[in-house]
Amino acid sequence: MSNQTLPCRRQFITAAGGTAATLGLSATCFAQDTKTTSQRRSILRSVKWRMTKTHGSVLERFQLCKALGYDGMELISPTEISATEIRAASVQTGMPVHGVVDMRHWKVRLSSPDPETRAGGQQFLVRALRDAKSFGGDTVLLVPGKVTGDEENHDHVWKRSIVEIRKSIPVAARLGVRILVENVWNGFCETPDQLKDYIDEINSPWVGVYFDVGNAQKFAPGAQWIETLGPRIVKLDIKDWNPQDGFCKIGSGEVDWPAVTAALRKINFTGWSTAEVPGGDRERLQDIAQRMERALG
Repeated sequence: MSNQTLPCRRQFITAAGGTAATLGLSATCFAQDTKTTSQRRSILRSVKWRMTKTHGSVLERFQLCKALGYDGMELISPTEISATEIRAASVQTGMPVHGVVDMRHWKVRLSSPDPETRAGGQQFLVRALRDAKSFGGDTVLLVPGKVTGDEENHDHVWKRSIVEIRKSIPVAARLGVRILVENVWNGFCETPDQLKDYIDEINSPWVGVYFDVGNAQKFAPGAQWIETLGPRIVKLDIKDWNPQDGFCKIGSGEVDWPAVTAALRKINFTGWSTAEVPGGDRERLQDIAQRMERALG
């Protein structure tokens, strides 16, 4: 990648500030309906839709999460819930949908040795981009592939996924929805330098990092990842981990949250964080919200 192209991409990311404020309806709803919260927080709190294991309508789930102090919601794609119902609940509660998770990326992989499977994965990514736009969101969380063996090794995942992601960038740009690659336990880019180089090779303002703090802890401290990835980080997944228990309640693992938040301040991060832990009823969701508050400050 040339030294001429990288500053342009970084300027875009810095201007975006890692926030929803530059793209989509979510920023509008947030600015209009949650001013008190936004004035206090530089890191917004969100919950993933499938964590809300409570009875009730879409609106009632939004209302519950709003009452518990969450700022927004992250949906999934594909989903049977209508965009009209989601948008109505979002507007009524003033709680935006900031993005969606591509729910087909593990099985219909962009890194598959089968060209038809890769094409199918790219089609699901495009659908997720369109779903995010229809819900009022501005990002799609993507796992770009998985290292499985000789036919799907690290180099394969790197090269094949970049081809399919680049095919999707024109759609992302037209919709104003960014593709964010998550660091996960898939045998791929398990060091911060690898992930930095991968994003830089794609070299598009429409592709960034969805940084998972808990996933990173197995390989290197979160602060180290944040310092290396810098403005490539657009959003955060929040969970905790330790070698004895694996993934655990936020604040009960080995993540050094003061160091993480200090590193985020150092790169001037502002934007969305989303809990990715086992969900539950009102009591469980309230505990998660409180743990996020203590961890992120």
